[in-house]
Amino acid sequence: MSTLIHRAGIRPGDRVLDLGCGQGAWLTCLLEQHPGVTSVGVDRSAAALRTARASSHGLDDRVELIEADAAAWRRNRFDVVLCVGASHVFGGLTGTLAAMRRHLVPGGTLIVGDTIWDVPPSPRALEALEADADDFTDAAGLLAAARAQGLEPSYGHISTLAEWDEYEWSWTGSLTQWALTEAPAAERQEALQIAAEHRSGWLDGYRGVLGFATVVLHDVADV
Repeated sequence: MSTLIHRAGIRPGDRVLDLGCGQGAWLTCLLEQHPGVTSVGVDRSAAALRTARASSHGLDDRVELIEADAAAWRRNRFDVVLCVGASHVFGGLTGTLAAMRRHLVPGGTLIVGDTIWDVPPSPRALEALEADADDFTDAAGLLAAARAQGLEPSYGHISTLAEWDEYEWSWTGSLTQWALTEAPAAERQEALQIAAEHRSGWLDGYRGVLGFATVVLHDVADV
């Protein structure tokens, strides 16, 4: 995350937008790394935004967090626009890139992160994900989609299998821990079942098949 932000070439005075900011991890890292910028984060999850506000304590004067549908929200354009892991809000990668560009000043910078196929998906992986093969592209396809919209990639990161495993273990583990220690009795079994089904789909289905790529893109459409 830190390296990708550094490679984006963010300048003092830049205005940054994070569409689907979630718990604000990217914005917090960016603001700490670049004290001269201001930012806006948009997400429809009130719970995620509460966490984002807590994690951005001390940066409050430089971040505005807005509870709204990122696909419908509008404001003036920004120098840097992020959307990491929220392409479902815009109907997939192509829609995400188009939405990000609508918020971007000419010549600005995007940081986009999206799921990709690390290898061609097997029938088992597709079944586990309840997906079609054309729901995602591979890393080369992601860059091709970006360049088709006048965006030039300068740096990127493809998550390793270990990083993806950490994400999945954390996701299922947090839900399991909550079910065992905090969940109301009426919700415990359902939460454990959700965690078990997700874990099974990952380990028995799409592990090593589904990946994640994050790329720094520059608007060159008018250059």
